[in-house]
Amino acid sequence: MSEPQTTLDPVLISVMANRLDGIVREMTNTLLRSARSAVISSARDFSCCLVTGEDELLAPAEGLPVHIFGCHIQTANMRKYHEGDIRRGDAYLDNDPYGGNTHPADHTFMVPVFWEGEHLFTAVSKCHMADIGNSIPSSYFVRARDVYEEGALVFPGVRIQRDFKNVEDIMRMCRARIRVPDQWYGDYLAGLGSARIAERRLEAFCEKYGKDTVKAFMREWLDYSERRMIDSIRRLPKASLTNKGKSDPLEGMLPDGLELTVKIDIDPDAGEIHVDLRDNPPSIDAGLNTSLGSATSAVVGAIFNALDKDLPRNEGAFRRLHFKYAEDSVVAAPTFPHSCSVSTTNVAERLVNITQSAFAQLGDGHGLSEGGAGLGAGMAVISGRDLGRGGQPYVNRLMLSTNGGPASAEADGWVNYALPVIAGLMYRDSVEVDELKHPIRVESLSLVTDSAGAGRRRGAPAQQIEYGPTGAPMTAVISCDGQHHQPRGVIGGLPGTAGETWLIQDDAQPERLPNVAHVTIDVGQRIRGRDSAGGGYGDPLDREPERVLVDVLEGWETRQKAKDVYGVVFTGEIDDETLTIDAAATATRRDELRAARAA
Repeated sequence: MSEPQTTLDPVLISVMANRLDGIVREMTNTLLRSARSAVISSARDFSCCLVTGEDELLAPAEGLPVHIFGCHIQTANMRKYHEGDIRRGDAYLDNDPYGGNTHPADHTFMVPVFWEGEHLFTAVSKCHMADIGNSIPSSYFVRARDVYEEGALVFPGVRIQRDFKNVEDIMRMCRARIRVPDQWYGDYLAGLGSARIAERRLEAFCEKYGKDTVKAFMREWLDYSERRMIDSIRRLPKASLTNKGKSDPLEGMLPDGLELTVKIDIDPDAGEIHVDLRDNPPSIDAGLNTSLGSATSAVVGAIFNALDKDLPRNEGAFRRLHFKYAEDSVVAAPTFPHSCSVSTTNVAERLVNITQSAFAQLGDGHGLSEGGAGLGAGMAVISGRDLGRGGQPYVNRLMLSTNGGPASAEADGWVNYALPVIAGLMYRDSVEVDELKHPIRVESLSLVTDSAGAGRRRGAPAQQIEYGPTGAPMTAVISCDGQHHQPRGVIGGLPGTAGETWLIQDDAQPERLPNVAHVTIDVGQRIRGRDSAGGGYGDPLDREPERVLVDVLEGWETRQKAKDVYGVVFTGEIDDETLTIDAAATATRRDELRAARAA
């Protein structure tokens, strides 16, 4: 065993921190390669992290922003629920949105890790399950008026293993309520196995460095992260920011949508950021309520988007963020039994956009525009019976198309952004894999020309998908936001286009569906969904003409939009590869547009 240390060498701290990130990445690879449902094994809708034995987030690696904050609350509840009775060989399952989790679909597997009799870590794997026993075949239920109509199985820090063996009562209960129990059980084993891998690696970590050195490292790593956070905040101007936004209406329930507000006070002298989320609507009778974990994760993730790019995402950095919450609110403070079924998406996505774009109020160079939002048709939950496999039932959440990412002062938006709460960290499904796993045929998947929010830095374009069932009807639950209120640009940037969803019957007019839809698609019918595009950053007339040329050559923008919005004029043709910038005509056109704007 190593000699105890109180002050560690910085190189050693770096090595140990990277070793923990390596463990989390091994957890991630284990889960990705062993899960059964496509939502986990293909789309990567899960996150892994390490929490200290004192319930401090220590190492999230590439965990999804919306999943990470709140894990420490869940581990604290695990210890509270089982005080004095937690030991090596245990494992716990938590998906309670009122106990720190995001929403019931995210099953969180927690394995306490002991060394020399002391609980030093908890390994956490959080997985979005394809089916959780909801009253409809979807892990999202926007229209659920309360938790009883939602119907999800909820596990508030429940012990699922003792002495490394399953508590079979829990397994039977889940199999009795979940539509595709073998798929659920395969994902259960993958999530649990991921946490068990971490347990073994952490025990080896402790054996190598010794308990005293490990404890000193955790303390000093979090202290270092806090100092980095202070330095980053001190580079910001002192300011009070308020930003508002609206969610889409919900047909028959919320005709005007929800107006959401985030207030931010930046105190560079103290190295602190204070966030006030109290000025938001009370809990609502729908599944749109955002849990403490989801709402806070959304805002924390957006704040990190506006700060230094390499800040450690852990408890040390979080110490400099302070929140105020209402006692009853759709944002971070829903009251039981209001449903949090869609807690990780619709309202949470708006909170990311509102927060990161608020920082643009500090001036050019700060913040981001709004990213495309909404679980569109390409991210629907599909279900039915697979006649090619003997009529077996199937349920899966797709991740085939994604929204366009926001622009920043430095970069255009990411094409594979997906959602603001994900920020490009999930994978897009393989079309071929989804077609092999389920009776679905994807007719087309493409980027949408002229959809991106224009700016000095351009938002990413929207994507459009068209698909339908093979052999038997298919149910699609589409829980979309982002079809009414466009993702906004900042610093003169223009908004991205909103999304749309259509039901298409051969030789018939397409039927426009509401943003939240529960639809049966018959054989011969198709769903066509267009996601929303990212907003732009900065004046489009300041975009370098060379970049506009690339956009036109790639098919992302048309020559007409280049001329009308960016003020860039071309000569030649794309087809014969002679398209070039007419510099003189471009200068004249931009002067004309600026003059018209000033008139």
